[in-house]
Amino acid sequence: MALALLFAGQGAQKVGMGKSLYAGSPAARAMYDEADQILGWSLSKISFEGPDTELTQTKVCQPALFVHGLALWAALQEAGKVPAGEPQSALGLSLGEITAYTAAGVFDFATGLRVVAERGRLMQLACEKTVGGMAAIVGEERDRVKELCAEFGIEAANFNAPGQIIVSGDKVQIDAAVAACKERGWKRVIPLNVAGAYHSRLMEPARAAFADFLHGIPFSAPRFTVYTNTTGQAISDPVALRQALVNQVVSSVLWEDCTRSAAAAKPDAFWELGPGGVLSGLARRTEKSWVVRSFEEFAHVLA
Repeated sequence: MALALLFAGQGAQKVGMGKSLYAGSPAARAMYDEADQILGWSLSKISFEGPDTELTQTKVCQPALFVHGLALWAALQEAGKVPAGEPQSALGLSLGEITAYTAAGVFDFATGLRVVAERGRLMQLACEKTVGGMAAIVGEERDRVKELCAEFGIEAANFNAPGQIIVSGDKVQIDAAVAACKERGWKRVIPLNVAGAYHSRLMEPARAAFADFLHGIPFSAPRFTVYTNTTGQAISDPVALRQALVNQVVSSVLWEDCTRSAAAAKPDAFWELGPGGVLSGLARRTEKSWVVRSFEEFAHVLA
């Protein structure tokens, strides 16, 4: 059975995530314990108990989602639920790309955790130094959204699925664009409650510092196919993998393109490894015929 693994991005987190995995799976428990030791603070406690205000901080939720995704994968393997052999591919939304790379052996768990923790820390610093905003635009074509971005000096942060695009930039400009869309009768334009303007030029300080940090991190070729948000295409060269993670901090997340590329290889199923079912919903919105299954906690592993 050929599997395409989907790993969650920021916004999927919720208090209680991973608690049943920790209780039911020795492999998952070992990952959480190792993560707490590496980070020097209790990621497990915040993931399991909150408070939500702390879990939603960029510097916390990014490593929390990383660990949760890989703990789910470890628990599934431990329970004998994974078909023999490697998955066909792995892809992740934004920070989930680091999770996908780690699952594919680009770096080990400890290195991947340090990478995602530093990314989250740097992005939170960038958020604190700017006044950014984001908005979801539903039901519009890419070209119309790109024209809107050019008009208001904002950027398309995410192309998640057909008719679901996220824009990002200076909050004043985002607010102006949202007001203009409503005046023009656009179907649904929803301001998002976020800490900053992710995947926009306001993240440039984070990108530059992250590039310096990654310079000393060894990258290996993945054991199976991975995709980059920056192009929506497969990527394997270690130098290109490193540069893709750097560029991704400020570039559009081409998630629809990633899923279509993965689907073109004809996997038997997409398995979403993360809280909730956001990525499964986006996959079904992209193509109803795709077989998609969501895993969230230990009960899903055993089901």
